[in-house]
Amino acid sequence: MSEHGETSTQIRVTGETEYAITVGRGLFGTVAGALGDRVNKVLIVHTPTVGRVAEELRAELQQHYAQVLLAEVPDAESAKRVEVAAFCWQIMGQADFTRSDAVVGLGGGAVTDLAGFVAATWLRGVRLVQIPTTVLGMVDASVGGKTGINTAEGKNLVGCFYAPTAVICDLDLLSTLPRNEILAGFAEVVKCGFIAEPEILDTIEADVDRATDPATPEFRRLVELAIGVKARVVSEDFKEGGLREILNYGHTLGHAIEHAERYQWRHGVAISIGMVYAAELARMAGHLSDGAVDRHRRVLGLLGLPVAYPAGRWPGLLATMQRDKKARAGMLRFIVLDDIAKPRVLAGADESVLQFAYQEIAN
Repeated sequence: MSEHGETSTQIRVTGETEYAITVGRGLFGTVAGALGDRVNKVLIVHTPTVGRVAEELRAELQQHYAQVLLAEVPDAESAKRVEVAAFCWQIMGQADFTRSDAVVGLGGGAVTDLAGFVAATWLRGVRLVQIPTTVLGMVDASVGGKTGINTAEGKNLVGCFYAPTAVICDLDLLSTLPRNEILAGFAEVVKCGFIAEPEILDTIEADVDRATDPATPEFRRLVELAIGVKARVVSEDFKEGGLREILNYGHTLGHAIEHAERYQWRHGVAISIGMVYAAELARMAGHLSDGAVDRHRRVLGLLGLPVAYPAGRWPGLLATMQRDKKARAGMLRFIVLDDIAKPRVLAGADESVLQFAYQEIAN
């Protein structure tokens, strides 16, 4: 039970690795329990924007552990560089972190990706608790054990699968999040609606303001539905051997757009365009109806997210997609829909079809 009197919700990831994702309010008092009593030292990896929250968490954890250190890292994708990981390793090395110590990732999706990578690689793996502070972090990046950093050649090309001990989604942390940050994060919520949970789309269409207000029951319901989709998928396929690939809906083109924009765009903004592209590609391949494609534009439009990209950028985007880790033997693979909540893989589509689909989203 949180200090607000609300019951927290636990969503479990099972299978190859088991842990709980807790959703609720006022959850800082549960972090020490998630880390466990065998831990001696803790490193909190955080961004400047959550510096005050990091200090509060440090004060809470200092009651339980011998040493609690802070590693302030850059905001957004700037955090996901090998130099930043090395900075965290240096702090751990100088403090003599052992295998019985722990890392806490406190921040958005980029920070949880980085913190996971740092925890996975220090002494080949120490305990990890993720505390996402953005919508994107809660519904996507912190769940599923994907960790990674970027290189000049592309996003998330270096990383590993490493499950956290726990994920704690404290909805109070979203109360000061800028509106555009919430809406961008909702692209991943909408993705879960398209691939598995149409209730998400229905709720946004019914009242987008309530659906995207962190104080409402509708918002909490959508966050829990989206986390549930990801938890079910990664429980069955931790290392992306098959089913987990459906979580890449909109990401093949979306990651290429992020790369083209030098990672200055919010992830969800790029993924929004990627989902509309995937819908157009599915329609062109004879899989998806006009109505379902239109629904992509309608729902994402309600969130104020973009659904088009400049016409002249196609050659560069195609080259980036062909280098993407989702391509196999040079063959591009896209997740497309047969209908809402019916995802499938489309592999080896002719380049002319890919280009024609792009023309449908070009502005």
